[in-house]
Amino acid sequence: MMDIHCHILPGIDDGAQTIYDSLDMAKQAVSQGIKQIIATPHHMNGKYENRKTEIVQKVNELNERLKEEQIDLEILPGQENRIYGEILEDYEKGEIQTLAGTSYLFIEFPSGHVPRYAETLLYEIQVKGLMPIIVHPERNAELIQHPDRLYEMVNNGVATQITAASLTGAFGKKIKKFTEQLIEANLTHFLASDAHNVKTRAFKMDEAADEIEKKYGADMLYFFTENAELLAGGQSIYREIPQPVRQKKLFGLF
Repeated sequence: MMDIHCHILPGIDDGAQTIYDSLDMAKQAVSQGIKQIIATPHHMNGKYENRKTEIVQKVNELNERLKEEQIDLEILPGQENRIYGEILEDYEKGEIQTLAGTSYLFIEFPSGHVPRYAETLLYEIQVKGLMPIIVHPERNAELIQHPDRLYEMVNNGVATQITAASLTGAFGKKIKKFTEQLIEANLTHFLASDAHNVKTRAFKMDEAADEIEKKYGADMLYFFTENAELLAGGQSIYREIPQPVRQKKLFGLF
């Protein structure tokens, strides 16, 4: 199994703080059947800035340590980019790290809203030959209230990634329900851990995989696991035709 979203690099964001934290996370990942992880430190989120050259260096250092410790896990470089207007200019400068060096690029929205320029920038990113993946849309307050906005983005070719812990209920019932609605409406394409540590923000990939297989069947689980492999290989991913999220109306007032 591959995990395409993880904060395992030590000391550069709110994920692993020390190399020992990274090693603990690596061991937990391996115990859940994960063989490869794309390390995706935060970038330009108002607190952390992690540019491509620094990320690649940290990835190489961690891979060396994993070999020394005989932990059977490979780390690949990535980046979790908070959406910002100059991202394409910084890509041209060589500061943006795509996922495993492919054309796939993580885009994160602020947790409370979606910037008004988001659709325009996502289009421009695609014109550049890159494939934007919106991370954890199920935890975005505006998208929970207005899922049609996400539907339009996916309908226009954008991909999305849900978090394993959202599906297992770690972020609460409301987010779990919305995550399930996104799966059912074909509005998401990847499952990843977004793990930051081994306790409060752990991997939960095994639990989430069990949940998907139990609720949606083996084909749906294959869809998610295979898409992660296709991404890492720089290939086109599987997609189903997106549908609007069906929301239950309260008391017939809306």
